Amino acid sequence: MKDKVVLITGASSGIGEALARKYAAEGSRLVLAARRMDRLKLLQDELVHNEVLIVETDVTVEEDCKRLVELAILRFGQIDVLINNAGISMRAIFEELDLQVIRRLMDVNFWGTVYCTKYALPHLLRVKGSVVGVISIAGHVGLPGRTGYAASKFAVRGFLDTLRIENLKKGLHVLVAAPGFTASEVRLSALNASGSQQGETPRDESKMMSSETCAGHIYKAVVKRKRQLVLTSQGKLSVLLGFLMPSFFDKMAYNVMAREPDSPFK
Repeated sequence: MKDKVVLITGASSGIGEALARKYAAEGSRLVLAARRMDRLKLLQDELVHNEVLIVETDVTVEEDCKRLVELAILRFGQIDVLINNAGISMRAIFEELDLQVIRRLMDVNFWGTVYCTKYALPHLLRVKGSVVGVISIAGHVGLPGRTGYAASKFAVRGFLDTLRIENLKKGLHVLVAAPGFTASEVRLSALNASGSQQGETPRDESKMMSSETCAGHIYKAVVKRKRQLVLTSQGKLSVLLGFLMPSFFDKMAYNVMAREPDSPFK
């Protein structure tokens, strides 16, 4: 990945920030996108030995995504890897959910991926590059209390799997990466039933895979041009049980989520 141009959305924290550091360590040239420019500037200052372009981007705005790609091409002349990492989560049962919450999740998680991929695709095809979608185990199996999150991640997986097939003969690499529970800020900013941020995580972050470890796995999967990545033993078991024993998995998932502090099922 030395001198490759890597565009990462949601780069101001969590997995996106860890991916930026990993690719920087491997000598890549970076285009980092997020809404929080203050965080991006701190990261840019840290990666002073790399060529880094930071772009304030709201991935729910199509014109922002188009401008992001245009600025990347203007600066570097190419894009070798697009990592669609920007995303938000939620925690509420559907019965009590304001539908604007699902719209918000689809706008960020699904449409953000679609917009960025649409405008980057011609440049990626030219270099036979890589498109990455960072989804979740919830993009393979339904997780109770996360209807909008699961729906958006399933949608991203379907979109990218189809994109891969469409471009089988054009050399495009498409990776769908599904981290399990990973220590990041995503649970702090998760939306509740009314659309407000829950502000605290219901899970013990210290027992989760770190964002740095997750980024390392995604980096290797891109280098090896894998089509799918499912992370953590719990995540792999969940996907397997969801396929082989769906009714059992449903009960298991319900019980696990019901035991969370302040679970919406109580």
